[in-house]
Amino acid sequence: MLDLDRLRALHAIAEYGSVSAAAEVLGITTSAVSQQIAKLERETACRLLERSGRGVRLTDAAMLLAGHAERILGLVAEAEADLEAKRGSVVGKLKVASFATASRGIMPRALRTVTEAHPELTVELHECDPKAALPQVLRGDFDLAVVHDWRGSPLSFPEGMDKLHLMDDPAEIALPSAHPLADRATLAVTDLATEDWVGAPPSDICHAWLCHTLRSHGMEPRIVHFSQEYPTQLALVAEGHCVALLPRLGRGTLPAGVVAVPVRPRLVRHLYIVWRCESRRRPAVQAMVEALREAVDTVGTTRTVHLRPGSVTA
Repeated sequence: MLDLDRLRALHAIAEYGSVSAAAEVLGITTSAVSQQIAKLERETACRLLERSGRGVRLTDAAMLLAGHAERILGLVAEAEADLEAKRGSVVGKLKVASFATASRGIMPRALRTVTEAHPELTVELHECDPKAALPQVLRGDFDLAVVHDWRGSPLSFPEGMDKLHLMDDPAEIALPSAHPLADRATLAVTDLATEDWVGAPPSDICHAWLCHTLRSHGMEPRIVHFSQEYPTQLALVAEGHCVALLPRLGRGTLPAGVVAVPVRPRLVRHLYIVWRCESRRRPAVQAMVEALREAVDTVGTTRTVHLRPGSVTA
């Protein structure tokens, strides 16, 4: 009989491309992963890994078995979810992914709510970019994720996921307080056509959105500074080096020398909770979803839409 832990190790190598990456995802050592594969090779009487340069590659037999492993592990996850739903107990461990500003602006309150209500549930939070979180939820590395996208830069939600709209988060233009336009009640993006901007690094979804937003208004982006962290962006604005377009959630208190002016017309990013379809009946997942919905009530107006099972929209 094939061992599930060994199949899980093979599946992780197939998904992440190396023994070391699989070990990191599984939370074990590279030696432990190699041992699992060696045992699986003895069980199947097949060579599963071959050297390829400084790494390894899966043999044809391994690729065949990895495909079966994905389906087997999916069925196991579904069975576990059904049993958990049958028991109706909010217990065990839940792995949650969240992008940085939601981790700062929503998750602390949500974690307190869910752990106080369900002391036998352990929630493990991982800060993760939305584009990276989606496939990891689908693979089962995370049980649930909080992700976001912007109009003009939508996420592609894969089949096999449920999605719940959590809230809309408005963006504002951050200006030096001495800027000639700092006293305006609202600003159009085109009012800042000649300004230098600070934004997220090019690999970040927020960078793509900023570029799209500026170009959609006929402006070629003049992004001269790049930072993942809002405090860094705001510090640059405070010293008069640039302006920024930042959402409110997780932004924190504005530093001295910075004002935030609403954008005209309104710009928002959309926050969602996503989980695998087979997990929708898990009491732990449901409890975390409810805690997140309560948490967003403290930061802004929410509009939740629970889509029918298996359906997602961009």
